[in-house]
Amino acid sequence: MSIHEKYEKALQLYAETDLTGAEIAKECQVAVAGFRAYLYRYHRWLVLKRYGIKETEVPVKLRPKKGQRPSSHQKYKDAVAACDSLTYIRLNISEIARMFGVSETGLGNFLRLHYSDILERREKERMKRGIGDNKKRGARRHSVEMYDKAVKMYNTTEKTISEVAEDCKVSLGGLSQYMRFYHKAVIRKRSAEREKAKRHNRIGHPSGNGRKHIPEPETVEKYKKALELYKHTSMIVKDIVQQTGVPLEGFRYYLRTWHRDLMLERRGVNIATVDRDCIDLKQTKRYLKSSASKYADAIASLKAGSKSIQQAATNFGLHPETFRMYLKEHEPELAMRYGMMKTADGKYVSKLAAEKYAEAIRLYETTTENLKSIAQKLGLVYNSLGGYVRRNCPEAMERHQALLKNHRKH
Repeated sequence: MSIHEKYEKALQLYAETDLTGAEIAKECQVAVAGFRAYLYRYHRWLVLKRYGIKETEVPVKLRPKKGQRPSSHQKYKDAVAACDSLTYIRLNISEIARMFGVSETGLGNFLRLHYSDILERREKERMKRGIGDNKKRGARRHSVEMYDKAVKMYNTTEKTISEVAEDCKVSLGGLSQYMRFYHKAVIRKRSAEREKAKRHNRIGHPSGNGRKHIPEPETVEKYKKALELYKHTSMIVKDIVQQTGVPLEGFRYYLRTWHRDLMLERRGVNIATVDRDCIDLKQTKRYLKSSASKYADAIASLKAGSKSIQQAATNFGLHPETFRMYLKEHEPELAMRYGMMKTADGKYVSKLAAEKYAEAIRLYETTTENLKSIAQKLGLVYNSLGGYVRRNCPEAMERHQALLKNHRKH
Protein backbone atom coordinates (compact mmCIF):
# COMPACT_ATOMS: atom_id res chain seq x y z
CA MET A 1 0.00 0.00 0.00
CA SER A 2 1.38 3.41 -1.02
CA ILE A 3 1.39 6.39 1.32
CA HIS A 4 -1.34 8.10 -0.74
CA GLU A 5 -3.61 5.05 -0.48
CA LYS A 6 -2.95 4.86 3.27
CA TYR A 7 -4.21 8.40 3.91
CA GLU A 8 -6.85 8.59 1.11
CA LYS A 9 -9.90 8.34 3.41
CA ALA A 10 -8.37 10.66 6.03
CA LEU A 11 -7.56 13.23 3.36
CA GLN A 12 -11.14 13.15 2.07
CA LEU A 13 -12.51 13.79 5.57
CA TYR A 14 -10.05 16.64 6.08
CA ALA A 15 -11.14 18.29 2.83
CA GLU A 16 -14.91 17.80 3.26
CA THR A 17 -15.47 18.16 7.03
CA ASP A 18 -14.42 20.39 9.91
CA LEU A 19 -13.00 17.52 11.98
CA THR A 20 -9.58 18.10 13.51
CA GLY A 21 -6.54 16.16 12.39
CA ALA A 22 -6.54 14.17 15.65
CA GLU A 23 -10.23 13.22 15.26
CA ILE A 24 -9.72 12.16 11.65
CA ALA A 25 -6.63 10.11 12.54
CA LYS A 26 -8.57 8.32 15.29
CA GLU A 27 -11.50 7.54 12.98
CA CYS A 28 -9.25 6.28 10.17
CA GLN A 29 -6.90 4.47 12.57
CA VAL A 30 -3.73 6.19 11.40
CA ALA A 31 -1.02 7.98 13.38
CA VAL A 32 -1.75 11.65 14.10
CA ALA A 33 1.86 12.74 13.53
CA GLY A 34 2.09 10.75 10.31
CA PHE A 35 -1.16 12.19 8.93
CA ARG A 36 -0.13 15.76 9.77
CA ALA A 37 3.27 15.26 8.16
CA TYR A 38 1.55 13.88 5.06
CA LEU A 39 -0.76 16.92 4.88
CA TYR A 40 2.04 19.46 5.30
CA ARG A 41 4.18 17.76 2.67
CA TYR A 42 1.73 16.74 -0.08
CA HIS A 43 -1.45 18.78 0.51
CA ARG A 44 -0.28 21.99 2.08
CA TRP A 45 -2.86 23.98 0.13
CA LEU A 46 -5.65 22.17 2.03
CA VAL A 47 -4.14 23.20 5.37
CA LEU A 48 -3.85 26.82 4.22
CA LYS A 49 -7.42 26.74 2.92
CA ARG A 50 -8.76 25.41 6.24
CA TYR A 51 -7.13 28.28 8.13
CA GLY A 52 -8.12 30.91 5.57
CA ILE A 53 -4.56 31.67 4.53
CA LYS A 54 -3.85 32.62 0.93
CA GLU A 55 -1.00 30.87 -0.86
CA THR A 56 1.86 33.20 -1.73
CA GLU A 57 5.18 32.89 -3.49
CA VAL A 58 6.87 33.16 -0.10
CA PRO A 59 6.23 29.95 1.91
CA VAL A 60 4.03 30.42 4.98
CA LYS A 61 5.33 28.78 8.14
CA LEU A 62 2.29 27.12 9.72
CA ARG A 63 3.87 26.39 13.09
CA PRO A 64 6.53 28.96 13.97
CA LYS A 65 8.98 28.25 16.76
CA LYS A 66 7.52 30.99 18.92
CA GLY A 67 4.83 33.65 18.75
CA GLN A 68 1.34 33.24 17.36
CA ARG A 69 0.55 30.75 14.64
CA PRO A 70 -0.98 32.01 11.38
CA SER A 71 -4.08 29.92 12.09
CA SER A 72 -4.52 31.49 15.55
CA HIS A 73 -3.96 34.96 14.14
CA GLN A 74 -6.58 34.34 11.48
CA LYS A 75 -9.02 33.02 14.06
CA TYR A 76 -8.75 35.90 16.55
CA LYS A 77 -7.71 38.88 14.41
CA ASP A 78 -11.21 40.43 14.12
CA ALA A 79 -11.91 39.97 17.83
CA VAL A 80 -8.50 41.47 18.73
CA ALA A 81 -9.17 44.47 16.49
CA ALA A 82 -12.53 44.95 18.23
CA CYS A 83 -10.85 44.85 21.66
CA ASP A 84 -8.50 47.60 20.52
CA SER A 85 -11.32 49.74 19.08
CA LEU A 86 -13.23 52.43 21.02
CA THR A 87 -16.39 51.29 19.22
CA TYR A 88 -16.56 48.23 21.47
CA ILE A 89 -15.14 49.86 24.61
CA ARG A 90 -18.37 49.30 26.58
CA LEU A 91 -18.25 45.55 25.97
CA ASN A 92 -16.06 43.28 28.04
CA ILE A 93 -13.76 40.62 26.53
CA SER A 94 -16.28 37.80 27.00
CA GLU A 95 -19.01 39.75 25.18
CA ILE A 96 -16.66 40.53 22.28
CA ALA A 97 -15.63 36.86 22.09
CA ARG A 98 -19.26 35.73 21.87
CA MET A 99 -19.96 38.41 19.25
CA PHE A 100 -17.22 37.05 16.98
CA GLY A 101 -17.91 33.38 17.71
CA VAL A 102 -14.65 32.51 19.44
CA SER A 103 -13.89 31.00 22.83
CA GLU A 104 -14.01 33.50 25.70
CA THR A 105 -11.11 31.83 27.51
CA GLY A 106 -9.20 31.39 24.27
CA LEU A 107 -9.50 35.08 23.35
CA GLY A 108 -8.49 36.15 26.86
CA ASN A 109 -5.41 33.92 26.82
CA PHE A 110 -4.51 35.02 23.29
CA LEU A 111 -4.61 38.67 24.36
CA ARG A 112 -2.52 38.03 27.48
CA LEU A 113 0.11 36.20 25.46
CA HIS A 114 0.40 38.41 22.40
CA TYR A 115 -1.44 41.69 23.03
CA SER A 116 -1.07 42.49 26.73
CA ASP A 117 -0.68 46.18 25.78
CA ILE A 118 -4.24 46.18 24.37
CA LEU A 119 -5.58 44.89 27.68
CA GLU A 120 -3.76 47.65 29.58
CA ARG A 121 -4.95 50.43 27.25
CA ARG A 122 -8.49 49.08 27.28
CA GLU A 123 -8.63 48.93 31.10
CA LYS A 124 -7.31 52.51 31.48
CA GLU A 125 -9.82 53.84 28.94
CA ARG A 126 -12.76 52.08 30.64
CA MET A 127 -11.70 53.45 34.04
CA LYS A 128 -11.40 56.96 32.57
CA ARG A 129 -14.92 56.74 31.13
CA GLY A 130 -16.34 55.37 34.37
CA ILE A 131 -17.49 52.11 32.84
CA GLY A 132 -15.01 49.85 34.61
CA ASP A 133 -16.35 46.83 36.49
CA ASN A 134 -13.96 47.40 39.45
CA LYS A 135 -12.55 43.92 39.04
CA LYS A 136 -8.85 43.44 39.67
CA ARG A 137 -6.95 42.41 36.56
CA GLY A 138 -3.64 40.56 36.34
CA ALA A 139 -2.32 37.71 38.45
CA ARG A 140 -4.41 36.67 41.40
CA ARG A 141 -2.93 36.89 44.87
CA HIS A 142 -3.06 33.16 45.57
CA SER A 143 -1.37 32.48 42.19
CA VAL A 144 1.43 34.93 43.01
CA GLU A 145 1.98 33.25 46.37
CA MET A 146 1.77 29.75 44.89
CA TYR A 147 4.29 30.37 42.10
CA ASP A 148 6.60 32.90 43.81
CA LYS A 149 9.25 30.33 44.80
CA ALA A 150 9.06 28.63 41.39
CA VAL A 151 9.52 31.91 39.48
CA LYS A 152 12.57 32.82 41.57
CA MET A 153 14.06 29.36 41.06
CA TYR A 154 13.50 29.49 37.29
CA ASN A 155 15.04 32.97 37.08
CA THR A 156 18.13 32.21 39.17
CA THR A 157 18.98 28.64 38.17
CA GLU A 158 19.45 26.69 34.94
CA LYS A 159 16.56 24.30 35.62
CA THR A 160 13.77 23.80 33.09
CA ILE A 161 10.14 24.70 33.89
CA SER A 162 9.28 21.01 34.34
CA GLU A 163 12.17 20.53 36.80
CA VAL A 164 11.16 23.67 38.72
CA ALA A 165 7.52 22.54 38.85
CA GLU A 166 8.57 19.15 40.19
CA ASP A 167 10.89 20.67 42.83
CA CYS A 168 8.28 23.20 43.99
CA LYS A 169 5.41 20.68 43.75
CA VAL A 170 3.21 22.88 41.54
CA SER A 171 1.31 22.14 38.34
CA LEU A 172 3.53 22.17 35.24
CA GLY A 173 0.74 23.52 33.01
CA GLY A 174 -0.23 26.16 35.55
CA LEU A 175 3.35 27.35 36.09
CA SER A 176 4.05 27.39 32.35
CA GLN A 177 0.96 29.50 31.65
CA TYR A 178 1.64 31.80 34.62
CA MET A 179 5.19 32.47 33.36
CA ARG A 180 4.00 33.20 29.81
CA PHE A 181 1.27 35.56 31.01
CA TYR A 182 3.01 37.52 33.75
CA HIS A 183 6.78 36.98 33.44
CA LYS A 184 7.50 37.46 29.75
CA ALA A 185 10.90 39.09 30.46
CA VAL A 186 12.12 35.95 32.24
CA ILE A 187 10.91 33.78 29.36
CA ARG A 188 12.69 36.03 26.82
CA LYS A 189 15.90 35.90 28.84
CA ARG A 190 15.87 32.11 28.97
CA SER A 191 15.02 31.94 25.26
CA ALA A 192 18.05 34.12 24.43
CA GLU A 193 20.27 31.85 26.52
CA ARG A 194 18.99 28.82 24.63
CA GLU A 195 19.65 30.43 21.25
CA LYS A 196 23.21 31.16 22.35
CA ALA A 197 23.67 27.60 23.64
CA LYS A 198 22.66 26.15 20.24
CA ARG A 199 25.92 27.34 18.73
CA HIS A 200 28.12 25.91 21.47
CA ASN A 201 26.93 23.25 23.92
CA ARG A 202 28.85 23.13 27.18
CA ILE A 203 28.81 20.12 29.45
CA GLY A 204 26.80 20.75 32.59
CA HIS A 205 25.04 23.81 31.14
CA PRO A 206 21.65 24.12 29.38
CA SER A 207 21.59 23.27 25.68
CA GLY A 208 19.38 24.73 22.96
CA ASN A 209 16.33 22.79 24.17
CA GLY A 210 16.75 24.02 27.75
CA ARG A 211 17.89 20.71 29.18
CA LYS A 212 21.25 20.37 30.89
CA HIS A 213 23.89 19.05 28.50
CA ILE A 214 24.85 15.85 30.33
CA PRO A 215 24.81 12.16 29.36
CA GLU A 216 21.86 9.98 30.23
CA PRO A 217 22.29 7.90 33.43
CA GLU A 218 21.90 4.69 31.38
CA THR A 219 24.76 5.77 29.09
CA VAL A 220 27.01 6.61 32.05
CA GLU A 221 26.35 3.21 33.58
CA LYS A 222 26.92 1.43 30.26
CA TYR A 223 30.41 2.87 29.75
CA LYS A 224 31.41 3.16 33.43
CA LYS A 225 33.84 0.22 33.46
CA ALA A 226 35.32 1.11 30.05
CA LEU A 227 35.86 4.70 31.16
CA GLU A 228 37.68 3.56 34.33
CA LEU A 229 40.06 1.47 32.22
CA TYR A 230 40.62 4.37 29.80
CA LYS A 231 41.30 6.75 32.68
CA HIS A 232 43.53 4.61 34.90
CA THR A 233 45.33 2.23 32.51
CA SER A 234 47.44 2.50 29.37
CA MET A 235 45.15 0.17 27.37
CA ILE A 236 44.13 1.31 23.90
CA VAL A 237 40.44 1.82 23.09
CA LYS A 238 40.15 -1.35 20.99
CA ASP A 239 41.45 -3.50 23.85
CA ILE A 240 39.12 -1.77 26.32
CA VAL A 241 35.96 -2.42 24.27
CA GLN A 242 37.04 -6.00 23.64
CA GLN A 243 37.41 -6.56 27.39
CA THR A 244 34.22 -4.74 28.46
CA GLY A 245 31.96 -5.74 25.55
CA VAL A 246 30.76 -2.22 24.68
CA PRO A 247 30.54 -1.06 21.02
CA LEU A 248 33.73 0.52 19.67
CA GLU A 249 32.13 3.47 17.85
CA GLY A 250 29.72 4.07 20.72
CA PHE A 251 32.57 4.31 23.24
CA ARG A 252 34.59 6.57 20.96
CA TYR A 253 31.58 8.88 20.56
CA TYR A 254 31.03 8.84 24.33
CA LEU A 255 34.66 9.89 24.91
CA ARG A 256 34.60 12.63 22.25
CA THR A 257 31.33 14.06 23.54
CA TRP A 258 31.61 13.80 27.32
CA HIS A 259 35.27 13.17 28.18
CA ARG A 260 37.36 15.24 25.79
CA ASP A 261 39.62 16.17 28.71
CA LEU A 262 40.76 12.54 29.02
CA MET A 263 41.40 12.29 25.27
CA LEU A 264 43.40 15.54 25.32
CA GLU A 265 45.35 14.30 28.32
CA ARG A 266 46.39 11.22 26.33
CA ARG A 267 47.51 13.55 23.56
CA GLY A 268 49.74 15.51 25.91
CA VAL A 269 47.61 18.69 25.94
CA ASN A 270 47.62 20.73 29.16
CA ILE A 271 43.85 21.09 29.65
CA ALA A 272 44.35 23.56 32.51
CA THR A 273 45.49 26.23 30.03
CA VAL A 274 43.01 25.67 27.17
CA ASP A 275 39.27 25.38 26.57
CA ARG A 276 38.77 21.66 25.97
CA ASP A 277 35.56 22.23 23.99
CA CYS A 278 37.29 24.48 21.44
CA ILE A 279 40.18 22.17 20.52
CA ASP A 280 39.90 20.14 17.33
CA LEU A 281 40.91 16.59 18.25
CA LYS A 282 42.07 16.01 14.67
CA GLN A 283 44.77 18.64 15.17
CA THR A 284 46.25 16.91 18.24
CA LYS A 285 48.71 14.03 18.14
CA ARG A 286 47.53 10.83 19.79
CA TYR A 287 49.97 8.45 21.45
CA LEU A 288 49.81 5.49 23.80
CA LYS A 289 50.08 5.82 27.56
CA SER A 290 52.30 2.73 27.47
CA SER A 291 54.77 4.62 25.24
CA ALA A 292 54.70 7.61 27.56
CA SER A 293 55.50 5.45 30.59
CA LYS A 294 58.18 3.57 28.63
CA TYR A 295 60.15 6.73 27.85
CA ALA A 296 59.27 8.71 31.00
CA ASP A 297 62.45 7.86 32.99
CA ALA A 298 64.75 8.51 30.03
CA ILE A 299 63.08 11.88 29.37
CA ALA A 300 63.39 12.77 33.05
CA SER A 301 67.13 12.00 32.94
CA LEU A 302 67.56 14.28 29.90
CA LYS A 303 65.72 17.09 31.68
CA ALA A 304 67.94 16.51 34.72
CA GLY A 305 71.06 17.03 32.60
CA SER A 306 72.05 13.71 31.02
CA LYS A 307 75.02 14.12 28.66
CA SER A 308 73.36 12.83 25.50
CA ILE A 309 70.32 11.12 24.04
CA GLN A 310 72.50 8.10 23.27
CA GLN A 311 73.59 7.82 26.88
CA ALA A 312 70.03 8.20 28.24
CA ALA A 313 68.73 5.55 25.82
CA THR A 314 71.53 3.13 26.74
CA ASN A 315 71.04 3.65 30.48
CA PHE A 316 67.35 2.73 30.27
CA GLY A 317 67.63 -0.04 27.68
CA LEU A 318 66.02 1.88 24.81
CA HIS A 319 66.83 1.95 21.11
CA PRO A 320 68.60 5.32 20.54
CA GLU A 321 67.05 6.07 17.13
CA THR A 322 63.52 5.16 18.26
CA PHE A 323 63.98 7.30 21.36
CA ARG A 324 65.13 10.25 19.21
CA MET A 325 62.05 9.92 16.97
CA TYR A 326 59.77 9.86 20.03
CA LEU A 327 61.43 13.00 21.40
CA LYS A 328 61.00 14.84 18.10
CA GLU A 329 57.26 14.06 18.11
CA HIS A 330 56.38 14.59 21.78
CA GLU A 331 59.25 16.60 23.29
CA PRO A 332 60.40 18.83 20.42
CA GLU A 333 62.06 21.44 22.67
CA LEU A 334 64.05 18.77 24.47
CA ALA A 335 65.01 17.14 21.18
CA MET A 336 66.17 20.51 19.85
CA ARG A 337 68.20 21.19 22.98
CA TYR A 338 70.02 17.87 22.60
CA GLY A 339 70.14 18.10 18.83
CA MET A 340 73.07 20.57 18.60
CA MET A 341 76.24 21.01 20.64
CA LYS A 342 79.00 23.62 20.82
CA THR A 343 82.55 22.50 20.01
CA ALA A 344 85.73 23.77 21.68
CA ASP A 345 86.30 26.33 18.92
CA GLY A 346 82.73 27.70 19.23
CA LYS A 347 81.10 25.84 16.34
CA TYR A 348 77.63 24.28 16.60
CA VAL A 349 77.44 20.71 15.38
CA SER A 350 74.83 17.99 15.47
CA LYS A 351 75.02 15.97 18.67
CA LEU A 352 73.92 12.92 16.73
CA ALA A 353 76.82 13.31 14.30
CA ALA A 354 79.25 14.10 17.13
CA GLU A 355 78.24 10.92 18.95
CA LYS A 356 78.33 8.90 15.72
CA TYR A 357 81.81 10.01 14.65
CA ALA A 358 83.40 10.45 18.10
CA GLU A 359 85.35 7.15 18.03
CA ALA A 360 86.45 7.65 14.42
CA ILE A 361 87.81 11.13 15.18
CA ARG A 362 89.61 9.83 18.28
CA LEU A 363 91.37 7.18 16.18
CA TYR A 364 92.08 9.67 13.41
CA GLU A 365 93.80 12.24 15.63
CA THR A 366 95.77 9.70 17.73
CA THR A 367 96.95 7.26 15.04
CA THR A 368 98.39 7.33 11.55
CA GLU A 369 95.53 5.24 10.15
CA ASN A 370 93.73 7.01 7.30
CA LEU A 371 90.05 7.95 7.35
CA LYS A 372 89.03 5.41 4.74
CA SER A 373 90.44 2.55 6.79
CA ILE A 374 88.85 3.88 9.99
CA ALA A 375 85.46 4.24 8.26
CA GLN A 376 85.61 0.64 7.01
CA LYS A 377 86.64 -0.63 10.46
CA LEU A 378 83.74 1.17 12.23
CA GLY A 379 81.15 0.58 9.50
CA LEU A 380 80.81 4.25 8.59
CA VAL A 381 80.32 5.93 5.21
CA TYR A 382 83.72 7.32 4.23
CA ASN A 383 82.42 10.37 2.34
CA SER A 384 80.18 11.41 5.25
CA LEU A 385 82.97 10.96 7.79
CA GLY A 386 85.44 12.87 5.61
CA GLY A 387 83.04 15.76 5.10
CA TYR A 388 82.31 15.99 8.84
CA VAL A 389 86.03 16.05 9.71
CA ARG A 390 86.84 18.72 7.09
CA ARG A 391 83.98 20.97 8.22
CA ASN A 392 84.15 20.59 11.97
CA CYS A 393 87.47 19.08 13.08
CA PRO A 394 90.39 21.03 11.51
CA GLU A 395 92.45 20.55 14.71
CA ALA A 396 92.05 16.76 14.40
CA MET A 397 93.36 16.98 10.82
CA GLU A 398 96.38 19.01 12.03
CA ARG A 399 97.20 16.47 14.75
CA HIS A 400 96.85 13.61 12.24
CA GLN A 401 99.22 15.36 9.78
CA ALA A 402 101.73 15.95 12.59
CA LEU A 403 101.64 12.24 13.46
CA LEU A 404 102.24 11.33 9.79
CA LYS A 405 105.28 13.67 9.59
CA ASN A 406 106.81 12.19 12.73
CA HIS A 407 106.15 8.70 11.38
CA ARG A 408 107.96 9.49 8.10
CA LYS A 409 110.98 10.93 9.92
CA HIS A 410 111.46 7.72 11.83
